[in-house]
Amino acid sequence: MPHKKLHAKIKKSIQARNLLEDDDHSRFQINHSRGKTVLVHNVPFIFTCNKDNKLVCLKNHSIIIENDIILDVLPAKKVTKKDFDLVYDAKKRGGIVVTPGLINAHSHPPMYLMRSAMTLDEGESVDSTISSMPDWERNMTDEDYAFSTVGDLTEQQKNGITTTLSHYAVYAPIEAAARATKHNIINAISVASNTHPKNSPALIREIISKKEENWESHLAIALHYVHRGDPKILTEIKKLSDEYDLLFTCHMAESKGVAEKCVAKHGMRETELLEKYGLLNSKTIVSHAIHISDSEITKLVENEVGIVHLPTSNVIHKSGTFPFWKFYDKEGLPRIALGTDSVVSKSRLDLLTEAYQARITHLYSRTIKFGSLFKMMTANGARILNMPDRGKIMPGMKADIAFWKLKDRGFIPFDEKNSMTLLGNLITHGGRTVRDLMINGRFIIKGRRHQLVDESKLLEVLQKKHMEMRGRKEKTHVIPA
Repeated sequence: MPHKKLHAKIKKSIQARNLLEDDDHSRFQINHSRGKTVLVHNVPFIFTCNKDNKLVCLKNHSIIIENDIILDVLPAKKVTKKDFDLVYDAKKRGGIVVTPGLINAHSHPPMYLMRSAMTLDEGESVDSTISSMPDWERNMTDEDYAFSTVGDLTEQQKNGITTTLSHYAVYAPIEAAARATKHNIINAISVASNTHPKNSPALIREIISKKEENWESHLAIALHYVHRGDPKILTEIKKLSDEYDLLFTCHMAESKGVAEKCVAKHGMRETELLEKYGLLNSKTIVSHAIHISDSEITKLVENEVGIVHLPTSNVIHKSGTFPFWKFYDKEGLPRIALGTDSVVSKSRLDLLTEAYQARITHLYSRTIKFGSLFKMMTANGARILNMPDRGKIMPGMKADIAFWKLKDRGFIPFDEKNSMTLLGNLITHGGRTVRDLMINGRFIIKGRRHQLVDESKLLEVLQKKHMEMRGRKEKTHVIPA
């Protein structure tokens, strides 16, 4: 189904009625309905990386935004409130902690309907549940994928995520969901898929040939595993990446078996295979990268390949442990980001608990500092996604901003003499949702309420579609209770 029809279906079914412009609130002062200029005023604490990629905490500062760009960040006392269309008072009611919108560098949003489909309960094995995933996906329609993606993205947004790389096999449903949620999406389409066997590099050219000026998502290329690509596919991926400046992403060495399959089929390991076809570069993003050698780590770092760490997924699927400290010691940290994977691997779609899981996973050797984890969720994610205008709160950046309530469980108590303790609290507490969220200068969530999607209606649609999907699958496969 074309993405415009899917988007129309989404709007008709679950569009929110009360948008920001129609709803007054004590933190918001609306001076003009056009909303082109926004002042986020008197923020008690702003955490961000600066132009030198150093983590800083700015106290009592204001953020000036025009359209979707941050124009300036300066002390609040230097700003008057009268010259802006919209003023957000961050000092009121206990105050707000502001961070850049978080960046999820690896996710499978259309799988959201599969939540609870594979619970790994008594009598179930990891291998059997993973092998059944394609059966679930084959029983999903484009409409299922679209609503599933809306469910996934809105949950990510509530957890402070504003940008996501989606690795999947369908384009139109994800584009429609991006339109409905206004989420920043890297829409990486698989060119060799079990569930969509007709997919090929030609699909990427077909999508590009139909490109519209108002695309919401950013097209990219994906392979589930590198070894699934034959020489023709890998050669064409390189051509497409160069011709259209597209990112390429894949899972790498997620298990020993995957690494061995690459050697069996191609006579070389995955890093060497990527290098052979000219794909070992800064436009390539690999996820997991667990079962790799020291020499491969060196090559990945030297060639500025993006690495996505997924510690929760790795534990649940018993994949192994990512060699974080080997990358770190080779100065590879700036190109390591975090991802949530899918609800099958991590039911709660947030990066804060993923950051804490990373800290716990690698604690036995050394301790990953909170500042490093913060960079992995923000500036590093923007770097490997080739989005230099996101991931920081500073002039010239896109206005993607997460607003966290200061007077809240998890933040208080903190050391007022060391504001960085707030950052540690944010990561270690878990279960945090944003109070407000801005994407491209527009408030998508306000007062913990989504402004574009009626979540109550959405949940009803998702539940109905989930049970319909179960019904279709039960005709051919017995699902554990």
